[in-house]
Amino acid sequence: MAKLTFHGHATFSIETDDGTHLVIDPYFEDNPGFTGSLDDIEADFVLITHGHFDHVTDVEPLVRRTGATIIASFEIASYFEAKHGFTCSPQHIGGGVQYPFGHVKLTPALHGGKLDLEGGGDYTTVPAGLLIKLASGQRFHHAGDTALLTDMQLLNGQVDVAVLPIGDRFTMGPDDAVRAVDFIEPSVVIPCHYDTWPPIEQDAEAFRDAVGDRARVEIMKPGDSYDF
Repeated sequence: MAKLTFHGHATFSIETDDGTHLVIDPYFEDNPGFTGSLDDIEADFVLITHGHFDHVTDVEPLVRRTGATIIASFEIASYFEAKHGFTCSPQHIGGGVQYPFGHVKLTPALHGGKLDLEGGGDYTTVPAGLLIKLASGQRFHHAGDTALLTDMQLLNGQVDVAVLPIGDRFTMGPDDAVRAVDFIEPSVVIPCHYDTWPPIEQDAEAFRDAVGDRARVEIMKPGDSYDF
């Protein structure tokens, strides 16, 4: 079993069956939902969906402490290589790479591409989702910050656990997230990117009700873990 932990907003970590630690979109210190310490976060790989502050703020201190490899779009990877000398594995939309822990493919997402880091203006990129097929067989999708895309239909039959934003305003809202569930048909759906701040407050229980029998909805609070 792999262990998925929610750290608030859109930040998750996965501990694989073999003990590899993956961190997705590190946003800890200024994350209103995070109550732990960044110093306690373990990382062998850091995966980045896009460059907005609430997804990359803590990449630098986390990677500097752990020596983790960054998996991100070519532009974001180039930034961390050029500015910090970090080890990076660049990818881009539609491209996949086999890692010791499993296969990672970047999937389309419709959102902004600004890199909110010092000197990041030359590294604007497109956002992405993450399709992770662990070596132990589990299939996990983090949609990143995105609107509803018909391209999500291409994920049908490839995802066991899907993390979808439901906050509206900056991403798809609950209604479109339900349609995304129809497109992807995962077994389990975990909502994220909501309730962090008042502009993206949502009723996760109402989302669960709207999903109905399409999938099991796991509502995770910051600090919660889910084995899959």
